[in-house]
Amino acid sequence: MSEFRQDLVSGDWIILAPERAKRPHELLPKKKKRPVAPKSTCPFEDLRKSGNWPPVLLVPNEKNWRVAVIPNKYPALRHDGLCPSFFGLGPYQLLGGIGKHELVVTRDHEKNLAHMSVKDGWELFRILQARYRELAKDTCLLYTSTFFNWGESAGASLFHPHYQMLTLPIVPPDVRHSLIGSLNYFKKHRRCVHCEILRFEEKSKKRIVAENSGAVAVAPFLSRQPFEVTVFPRRHQPYFEKTSGEDLKSIAAVLQAVLRKIEKNLRDPDLNFFIHTAPLKHQSQYKPYHWHIEILPKISIPAGFELGTGVEINVIDPDVAAKIMRK
Repeated sequence: MSEFRQDLVSGDWIILAPERAKRPHELLPKKKKRPVAPKSTCPFEDLRKSGNWPPVLLVPNEKNWRVAVIPNKYPALRHDGLCPSFFGLGPYQLLGGIGKHELVVTRDHEKNLAHMSVKDGWELFRILQARYRELAKDTCLLYTSTFFNWGESAGASLFHPHYQMLTLPIVPPDVRHSLIGSLNYFKKHRRCVHCEILRFEEKSKKRIVAENSGAVAVAPFLSRQPFEVTVFPRRHQPYFEKTSGEDLKSIAAVLQAVLRKIEKNLRDPDLNFFIHTAPLKHQSQYKPYHWHIEILPKISIPAGFELGTGVEINVIDPDVAAKIMRK
């Protein structure tokens, strides 16, 4: 039977309609080898030659770098040092397009996060943390969105693995709704809503995809899309950049494990993942929040109903999705 499910955090509804899909595997992409773009045309093989110089950061050094942070050559936002001002245009409110758009590039042309060593994955996350702390010093900017696009249908224009950081002078709507929902739940129940979700999921065990001592990956009870996964730190922490080194290592390892399971068991679909964390400023306001990583494989395409109502229809029961991905 189809059913409506309500998000504990946002209050939004989805429709779970598993009878609309004949079999879960029929939704998956056909199994094929992902084409590897040649190194000769890759702009990240020689940063100087391709005009991606000077970098923001090279780790450990220019000669032997494993991770490079570079400005995006085609940024969505630019920052000249001046804070943007609000201004009106008739009934509309506008804000200057100020922000920072950076790429975090790993050296290996073919190894994305799923196939990096645990040590290298942890190093990547520690570099992301360092960038968050540095970006927080900018008085103009409020929120950093870090995301990974893998595959053309997920928005990746280049094959070489790279992670984007877009830092904004506003708090994005999805994040704001999550922050408000978390605060409202805390005011009512005096508990973190995401910690409550984790306690329930760990007791039921049905939707856990991967876990270790510091992190848990869950196919959410309220999955908006087929095979959606959320990775939570076990320890309550509102801020990605303040997470301890050991917890960060555990989180990176679970994320890597989930990405490998998705590649193997879902026939290597294109996907996005992104970090949802509390804003860079006014951090005392966000203590009830619990940062996390959301992974969205590109299995289905939102159509007229979803776009017209904001109500997603998911045809894969997350219990089934978790079982398939756990293999």
